[in-house]
Amino acid sequence: MDTMSVRKTLGRFASGVTVVTTARGTTGEVHGMTANAFTSVSLDPPLVLISVSTSAKMDRRIEETGRYGISVLSGEQKPLSLHFAGAAHEPDLVDFVWRDDLPLLDGALAHLTCSVRASYPAGDHTLHIGEIDGLWHRDGDPLVFFSGELRSLVSSR
Repeated sequence: MDTMSVRKTLGRFASGVTVVTTARGTTGEVHGMTANAFTSVSLDPPLVLISVSTSAKMDRRIEETGRYGISVLSGEQKPLSLHFAGAAHEPDLVDFVWRDDLPLLDGALAHLTCSVRASYPAGDHTLHIGEIDGLWHRDGDPLVFFSGELRSLVSSR
């Protein structure tokens, strides 16, 4: 089975879109990346998991800092998703809010701050399990990734 077939098949599972961030100190270098490989692991204790390519700078940064933030993107934040995926260069769109000494994207539907509890190698990725230190949310429509495309999911409310 080839990797493109795996990618296309797994792409039929719709997922939310997040930007994972970390920083070296409150005024240090900020690094972020778009990720749709994010999931809840446990409610007690509150744990989440992100999957990061071992070739990504973010993998090393999380290992160095031991912390990461998650911004769950709204449907209006597609340009930010593309920026942090490296598909567009629009730094003027980036506006961080700082919570628990981590940068998070302003306007996101949800923010989580996490401390790494365990990291596991998994093929060409590392699974970073984080314990949630803080969380915030607001109402709105999410940005989703399906079949290789970013889409806005509009609620029928």
